[in-house]
Amino acid sequence: MIDLYYWTTPNGHKITIFLEEAKLPYTIKPVNIGKGEQFHPEFLEISPNNRIPAIVDHDPQVPGGPLSVFESGAILHYLAEKTGQLIPSDPRGRSEVMQWLFWQMSGLGPMLGQNHHFSRYAPEPIPYAIERYRKETERLYSILDHRLRQREFIAGPYSIADIASYPWIVPHAQQGIKLDEFPDLKRWFDTVGVRPAVKRAYELAARINAAPTVTDTARSVLFGQGRRAA
Repeated sequence: MIDLYYWTTPNGHKITIFLEEAKLPYTIKPVNIGKGEQFHPEFLEISPNNRIPAIVDHDPQVPGGPLSVFESGAILHYLAEKTGQLIPSDPRGRSEVMQWLFWQMSGLGPMLGQNHHFSRYAPEPIPYAIERYRKETERLYSILDHRLRQREFIAGPYSIADIASYPWIVPHAQQGIKLDEFPDLKRWFDTVGVRPAVKRAYELAARINAAPTVTDTARSVLFGQGRRAA
């Protein structure tokens, strides 16, 4: 059994998609980040960076009792290795998937996250920042669009590389992107979006957080963090 510490963000969706794809039994442990639940001491024991998602695997394939993992890319890799699913078995294919997983973790996620912040959540518009991250979003979309020419999925068969990237493309309209301008990316996006496991993951999200909003209180919790007290 996997305990998934989760909230309805792109990084959270990555793990529910994997668990649904792999048909692994799991229990959702909601962590409402707008209310500051990510700072509870029991959660920090599992995720010291006070970010979701995180998991506790109660049946790891190693001795020593339950095993916890934080960071969405690390969780995807751990679960893929544990199950032998959604990652190639050959070294060349595995390397390709891992490169695109790291690309998402280091580029697509952080840059699109900044796009979201300055276009939707900043207390006042900063035109330079908005334009800076919109252009970087376009660049990253172009990379994926080019990569997906004559390819059904990002790194060979459907894999954790696709699962990592898909949730960050879902809010493309909020990022100022017209997906029709990236036809190969759009074809991939539509293909992934109709997968039953993906649909189940987003249906679960809608049940947990039916009306996502960022209140002034949530804004101060999410974006007012500085040095954490010892």
